[in-house]
Amino acid sequence: MSTFGIAPSAAPVMTGGLADSLFETAQRDPALPQIARREADAPDTWTPLGAAEVRDEVVSLAKGLVAAGIRPGHRVAVMARTRYEWTVLGVALWSVGAEIVPIYPTSSRDQVEWILRDAACVGVVVEDEQGVMTVGSVCAELPLLSHVWQLDADALPQLVEAGRDVPDAAVDSLRRIVMPDSTAVIAYTSGTTGRPKGCALSHRSLASPCDVLLAGWRHTAAAPGEQPAILAFLPFSHVYGLMIQGLCLRGGLLLGHEPELTEEALSSALLSFRPTFLYGVPYVFEKIYKNFLRKAQQAGRGAVFERAVRTAQDFALAAERHRLGSGPGPGMDLRLQHAFYDRTVYRKLRAALGGRVRGGCSGGSPLNRDLTLFYAGIGILVHDGYGLTETAGGITAQPVGREKFGTVGRPLPGTEIRVARDGELLVNGPSVFQGYVNDEAGTRAVLQDGWLATGDIGRLDAEGYLSITGRKKDIIITSGGKGVAPAPLEEQLRMHPLIHQAVVVGDNRPCVGALITLDPEFLAHWRGALGPANELMGPEAREENALRQEVLRAIAGANSTVSRSESIRVFRILPEPFDLANGMLTPSMKLRRDAIVQRYAAEIEAMYATSARVARRSVMEDPPGWDDSDDVFRRPRS
Repeated sequence: MSTFGIAPSAAPVMTGGLADSLFETAQRDPALPQIARREADAPDTWTPLGAAEVRDEVVSLAKGLVAAGIRPGHRVAVMARTRYEWTVLGVALWSVGAEIVPIYPTSSRDQVEWILRDAACVGVVVEDEQGVMTVGSVCAELPLLSHVWQLDADALPQLVEAGRDVPDAAVDSLRRIVMPDSTAVIAYTSGTTGRPKGCALSHRSLASPCDVLLAGWRHTAAAPGEQPAILAFLPFSHVYGLMIQGLCLRGGLLLGHEPELTEEALSSALLSFRPTFLYGVPYVFEKIYKNFLRKAQQAGRGAVFERAVRTAQDFALAAERHRLGSGPGPGMDLRLQHAFYDRTVYRKLRAALGGRVRGGCSGGSPLNRDLTLFYAGIGILVHDGYGLTETAGGITAQPVGREKFGTVGRPLPGTEIRVARDGELLVNGPSVFQGYVNDEAGTRAVLQDGWLATGDIGRLDAEGYLSITGRKKDIIITSGGKGVAPAPLEEQLRMHPLIHQAVVVGDNRPCVGALITLDPEFLAHWRGALGPANELMGPEAREENALRQEVLRAIAGANSTVSRSESIRVFRILPEPFDLANGMLTPSMKLRRDAIVQRYAAEIEAMYATSARVARRSVMEDPPGWDDSDDVFRRPRS
């Protein structure tokens, strides 16, 4: 059993709750821009609010909460997208000692009822009329629920008005009795299997990774002398989003909010807000890259872009070898090529992200190494980190100046990681949660003597760099007894621009298979770029044949990273994506594997039945059959 840890850093000792950081910043530097708020009539205009201004709004809201009867230990759910009101209301709740229960606004009626009942919430903040209707439909089952506030119906101004007669000293007194080990958040897991579990996270748990990252990494988030600016677009309903918010509030970073995760909305926000650092998940960084590629091809510069990508990756690889002591660095020819593409290509790519981004961090699942090399090569060093809901976010990060792409870095100072004999990762540190709400047995099953059993499989190298290979419960065991981790294969498949999602299957099957969905935007562009049909093949047959070859190339690329017995031999392209609407994704955008396998059981059976003849051969030696059931152009099921 291997263990690795780094001594705690010199981060400041925490003496109170999370709300204190805003109050301390407001006292120390009242005019420091803390939050940039969009103008309602000019969405591309951002107005910075100073720390003192934000604090005063928090105090006014906290007084309204006191007037409404919210007391220390009360739990209030927030069911809204990532927006300004979420942040100020959250700090106001912490200021009066309340505990926040984040709920995804897209959650179903049953999910909302379960969380509100399990957490014994006394109030809930919703965003719009739809949220009111969802909560209203379950109110009869929730006798403790006394308040439903609707943001889009002026709930916050009404709270401010209701608290006018409450003295500021009342809020100050409540805030001062909040201790670091008081519970701050009940964060529910994504519920990929079974009901979501409520993770009790203390103020200290949430603050710890933020403070460590600020102490060791803050200087990488902006140019020297420039205030870091972070655009928050990941949901605050997820612990990663909460950590981003905490970094801004505790570190005096400028925080902006983007509630929409559509390509158009995010692109517009990046151009107008101009962040200096990007926090995202692999899907975001993959999508940005694919959009770059698609636009280059549409402009007739696809070949130039691909050469620029290879140069960026070669340059970043040589630079990585140099900083890790295994190479001389980029040679003169490579430097000249890189400088040329920086003037003609990379500068435009950085401009599309606002022009000020100098780095980024990806979390949620491992980021593809080649993609990381691409971003580093164009001047945006994207760190890959690792964390869990049960650890309030961050467990690892890439050490500054010693980044090793393809890993998720090393444990944060003060955190230890141990690899058990079966490969499961165990974690010990100040960010580990207090336990599951109303589930002592579940808590005992994963938390023993301070060590958290993460359920993730990984390995530590000699220098303490961690590589994640998948979830313990997701390991596929073929009928031949071979154990296969699906995540690396799925990650490789998603790198092909046509492939949107991939789910690797094969439990009790003779070989590994894959269910694939296509990127609709790139598919439309790809179809338009196809050459004219020949006389022997109609346009639809030509498209099917060409698409089949593209998917086979993607599978061959993924198979090249694993052994023959782990390679994908059969596949099926599905006519619809996995999304929230069809229940195939969790609100945090994770695959519901069990639900996917159950829904597409017939397709999986047909995939193995029609392709049984190739189960003993590799996909490139004898491609799988392509019968009518593989027709991706047929009408999607209703």
